[in-house]
Amino acid sequence: MTATATLHEDVQIGLVQIRVSNLERSLAFYQNVVGLKVLRTHGRVAELTADGQQVLLVLREIEHARIQPRKGAGLYHFAILVPDRPSLGLVLRNLIDSEIEVGQGDHLVSEALYIQDPDNNGIELYRDRPRDTWKRDAEGDYIMTTDPVDVDGLLAASEGLIWNGLPAGTVIGHVHFHVGDLAQAKKFYVDALGFEPTTHYGNSALFISAGGYHHHMGLNIWAGQGAPATPDDAPGIDYFTLQLPDSREVADVADRVRQAGYAVTEAADGVTLTDPWNIGIKLMTIPQSN
Repeated sequence: MTATATLHEDVQIGLVQIRVSNLERSLAFYQNVVGLKVLRTHGRVAELTADGQQVLLVLREIEHARIQPRKGAGLYHFAILVPDRPSLGLVLRNLIDSEIEVGQGDHLVSEALYIQDPDNNGIELYRDRPRDTWKRDAEGDYIMTTDPVDVDGLLAASEGLIWNGLPAGTVIGHVHFHVGDLAQAKKFYVDALGFEPTTHYGNSALFISAGGYHHHMGLNIWAGQGAPATPDDAPGIDYFTLQLPDSREVADVADRVRQAGYAVTEAADGVTLTDPWNIGIKLMTIPQSN
């Protein structure tokens, strides 16, 4: 069953802000391994970009960070979407050169590489296959799986190209969270916020999107049913931004969430919502191109 009101089809994820225990160490990792560039720093916060203009990732250092023995509800991974297959091939070459552990999965709709930052914040780097190749099953769910990635094909696609970091056109494609209860997550993200379900993985995971994308968000209970929220003094996610076409759309979404009984905070930099596991969502308008 879909939500009675849905997010605008042009909704985009703008940026993700995460907590790290050592900003200097994380900056080295996100520049050298991931391929982002520093746009600006202020205090214990750094803003990172691919194109030198749009902020994709914000790192916030926390003092005396608590290292969690196991994952709670919160960040599973944030996913960086590169514009094409040669770009992902270059990402793979750099990860190999960096000599870090790399997971991988061909999801039919996309090819993905998975890594962890020094604080075990999960990162996916991926490229989409053309939308007209995505298939749905009899229930209308997108057909996704986890097959081995054609590593040789990726390397061949980037043969002779030079790695200069993540290219212009790179965006945050989706976010994926551990949650404590899938039904409660659906009530917030689908019924109130307005995403639509796109794929179900039994009773353990739900993928949701707007505008027919394969998923803007993944929600799972792989950290355990009833998993508590990751504490604020441990590495994890502070918030992500949802960019909508105009202020009217922002107001409509905020009203819908408020009427569903969730807290909504309005400020000069946008409207902030908080999900049941203390993950923040900032509603903003899509920046206008120069």
